[in-house]
Amino acid sequence: MSRPPNIRTIDEPLRGQRGNVVFPHELGEKFVASSGPGGQNVNKNATAVQLRFDVPHAVKLDERTKRRLIEMAGTRASKDGEIIIEAQEGRRQEANRIAARQRLADLLWQASAPPPKKRRKTRPTKGSIERRLKTKSQRGEIKRLRQTPDK
Repeated sequence: MSRPPNIRTIDEPLRGQRGNVVFPHELGEKFVASSGPGGQNVNKNATAVQLRFDVPHAVKLDERTKRRLIEMAGTRASKDGEIIIEAQEGRRQEANRIAARQRLADLLWQASAPPPKKRRKTRPTKGSIERRLKTKSQRGEIKRLRQTPDK
């Protein structure tokens, strides 16, 4: 499986596999106070970001991808199909915005992957069956020889 593209700016669309795309105008952001490193900067600025994406109203996503996106998002998805991704690792708001978009892009890439091929049932070859039975009987012989002889 190939890897999702890296997000470098907040203006570029998020691309999934098989032609699935999320455009920047479909995303909403809310900025909140962040916990963690940053010193006094944390108390003054809202650097953490909550990225919101309304999956049912996405324009360029097929139904299978929409369904899988909500399923894979788990607790990050609301009942009405909105995915909320939080990012607060960086000290800068811009870094957190890109990090949140990258997480959504990774999720989109996985959700839009083609379904796995069905497994074709195969039978063991005659030679492999014979080898298995031969080693099985050898192990049985070794165990039989370990036993104490009957008196």
